[in-house]
Amino acid sequence: MGVTYKCLIVDDEKPAHQVLLSHIKQCDDLECIGNAYSGKEALTFLQNNEIDILFLDINMPLVSGLELELLEMLPVKPSTIVTTAYSDFALESYQNDAIDYLLKPISFSKFLKAVEKAKIFCKDRKENKKKSVPQSVLIKEDGFDYYIDMNDIIYVESAGNYIKIFTKSRRKSYFVYGSLSGFKTELIGDNFVQVHRSFIINKECIKERFMSKVVLINEDEVPIGRKYQILLDQ
Repeated sequence: MGVTYKCLIVDDEKPAHQVLLSHIKQCDDLECIGNAYSGKEALTFLQNNEIDILFLDINMPLVSGLELELLEMLPVKPSTIVTTAYSDFALESYQNDAIDYLLKPISFSKFLKAVEKAKIFCKDRKENKKKSVPQSVLIKEDGFDYYIDMNDIIYVESAGNYIKIFTKSRRKSYFVYGSLSGFKTELIGDNFVQVHRSFIINKECIKERFMSKVVLINEDEVPIGRKYQILLDQ
């Protein structure tokens, strides 16, 4: 028995679901396990279900009404194929790690090409999972290399073109050139969650939780962005 790729369709229009569902049913190795009609509904589903391929319409009301926020908020991104009626969104979609984009109306031939790309991404991700999981992350500060234990990180803060990494073992933060989104890909484990556009925290380091902020074990307070609350609640 071959591999079956689990799919989720996210679109606020029912006809779009019907087209994609029809295409999926023609492929023996694809299975649609969910349909979402809003960004919030999709986030809830993704937090509770593991999927391989996400078909995401970017012209719909998402969690905060901002385009592509769903892609940016996911702690672990599935193989994402963007669906849209506007070709202008193609470049932005790729910048947000989409595998491919499909312009509506979606033909079956183009659907198949996009799905083949998605399958390659899925296979690569599974192979990487088989490899040993690193327990530390390598950073460079002031010309020196440092290996930081994952469990030592309390939180990470974006600071323009730099990030600040706060740890349990170091009194001052590491100040490293790079982006928050880039560093997020280096963090391994379910403990790390983005709670604000400028902050990623280690959930194991939360001392107190409030509606709009968390207090961490080093007594620092980190704000919780409204659209990120659902991720922290999980």
